[in-house]
Amino acid sequence: MTSRLWATAFVCGCCVIPYSLPAAPEKEEQAGEETKWQSMFDGETLNGWKSIKFGAEGPVHIFEGVLNLDMGGPFTGILWTNDVIRTDYEIELQAKRVVGNDFFCGLTFPVDKSCCSLIVGGWGGGLVGISSMNDMDASENSTTTFMEFNRNQWYTIRVRVIKERLQAWIDKKQVVDADIRGKRINVRPGDIEECQPLGIASWDTGAALRNIRIRKLTKREVKEATPTGEPPLW
Repeated sequence: MTSRLWATAFVCGCCVIPYSLPAAPEKEEQAGEETKWQSMFDGETLNGWKSIKFGAEGPVHIFEGVLNLDMGGPFTGILWTNDVIRTDYEIELQAKRVVGNDFFCGLTFPVDKSCCSLIVGGWGGGLVGISSMNDMDASENSTTTFMEFNRNQWYTIRVRVIKERLQAWIDKKQVVDADIRGKRINVRPGDIEECQPLGIASWDTGAALRNIRIRKLTKREVKEATPTGEPPLW
């Protein structure tokens, strides 16, 4: 009788154990290397960057871990000289206006086969928007907004790019969420074209930059950001 009870217990135990094992996490949920931020500025040198020769640009120099774009006439900027990611990525930096009253961060970046710019602090100091969409610049399209920017205050600027959507944040405020399906994305004609495919410029303004970094998006992030339904008509 005892041996039968032990046999029964053994069989029941074998049946229960497999259901108590935790399910293996899906690969997409694991923190993979593709989610890691990659620094684009070492705080000491212009490695990976070069000053853009606009013709009347201000000096570009580094002091105490900060990359300075001195006021130009009107542009001063830097161009990334290494390979670029063209889609499914985020780029982030901190920027501040030091002198002047116009944009202290014109971040030009790739969007698939094209490029555009996020303008921060333009048109006399407060304009924010994407330039250009359907040939309408940052002051004319659906991304146009205005913010107050204090001089000598750091702002964290982050742009997210997928093939069909552009998103941007300043500090924790989302300032751009644009469905770009069927839209023509391009850089505004003029000197800022020199910032393609990836560059940062200021206009008639002295600016400071730091903590420039980039990362690839995970498949889940791309899926969550991809717009659904019909694209907007305009």
